[in-house]
Amino acid sequence: MIGRVAVCSWSLRAESGSRLASLARECAVSNIQLALDPLRAGGEIHGPDGVQAANWDAEKTVAALKTGGCTVVSGMMACAGEDYTSLQTIEHTGGVRLDSTWADNLLAAKANAEFAKRLGLGLVTFHAGYLPSKPNDPERRILIARINAIVDAFAAAGCEVALETGQETAETLIGVLEEINRTDLGVNFDPANMILYGKGEPIAAMRALSPWIRQVHIKDAMPTKTPGTWGEEVRAGTGTVDWAAFLEIVRGLPRSIDLVIEREGGDQRVADITAAREMVERLRR
Repeated sequence: MIGRVAVCSWSLRAESGSRLASLARECAVSNIQLALDPLRAGGEIHGPDGVQAANWDAEKTVAALKTGGCTVVSGMMACAGEDYTSLQTIEHTGGVRLDSTWADNLLAAKANAEFAKRLGLGLVTFHAGYLPSKPNDPERRILIARINAIVDAFAAAGCEVALETGQETAETLIGVLEEINRTDLGVNFDPANMILYGKGEPIAAMRALSPWIRQVHIKDAMPTKTPGTWGEEVRAGTGTVDWAAFLEIVRGLPRSIDLVIEREGGDQRVADITAAREMVERLRR
């Protein structure tokens, strides 16, 4: 079932909760997937695009969003040490893969879980990192244990977890999900990530992963022309994602699935997010 239309807080590059609410209003979107790390870090944190996320006092942020008519529908946790310079660097550093940052990431998960509880959230998403495809790979055993530990932290706060898609094929992710076998763990399906990472055709991957989908991202991309490099993220509706087929799958899911607009590139974020919202509203009728 198609749920609410929302926007990722980090896509709007706001410097405070009040500014986030204002920009969301410009896009005519009142629902937010909120990055939790700025709240946990007391404002001393930089986003992936280098913009400092300042003034993210938790109480002031919640009050500003409420005053601005915004509802937080889910949270997002980023992992320490991630390097998105290239496909090769993120394969090595993504998610909970690094031994050197694991202790910090587990502490961050526990702290973020407390913020999720205070916000009354039922879902938080994060990138687990490149999951090895072979079941007997020793690193896969380590990553599964770490995923379980993070899910445990959020479960204690009454919150489910959804893994971001794209850094592995749907087949590999399904194998890991079946092995973990938890009802409080699913996926946040991002079709653009499948294209950006070159991990499979998004609609086929979405059908395969449909039993585990808890939330989706509205994000689009063009495949790379140079193997081993990133594809290009583009405004939703101008890439290669078949959005009519995408929404048809969401309609057929047994639970209500929020459609969360994410835009990580470009300098026209409000315009691009607005265009994505208009596309979704037109196709969902």
